[in-house]
Amino acid sequence: MKTAYDIILEPVISEQSMDVAQDKKYTFKVATDANKTQVKLAVEEIFGVEVARVNIMNYDGKVKRMGRTVGRTAAYKKAIVTLTPQSKDIEFFQGL
Repeated sequence: MKTAYDIILEPVISEQSMDVAQDKKYTFKVATDANKTQVKLAVEEIFGVEVARVNIMNYDGKVKRMGRTVGRTAAYKKAIVTLTPQSKDIEFFQGL
């Protein structure tokens, strides 16, 4: 069985994700086999917050070339987690 730390891999720190963080929307890179329910429970367990909704996006790896060798970058899954209005903020994103 996967733990919460196996589901939530890392936060996504970008300009766009920091803009929506003021609206209590936080972006994480998650395991490729995780679903919305697992992501919700993992975020609630790790950060001690209440999650209102979870949106998940799948990203395919890009095709890259090095000379005549063709390869792909790794595919990943990204989740945008929206917290309830009465929930506290996630402290990790406040210092950035």
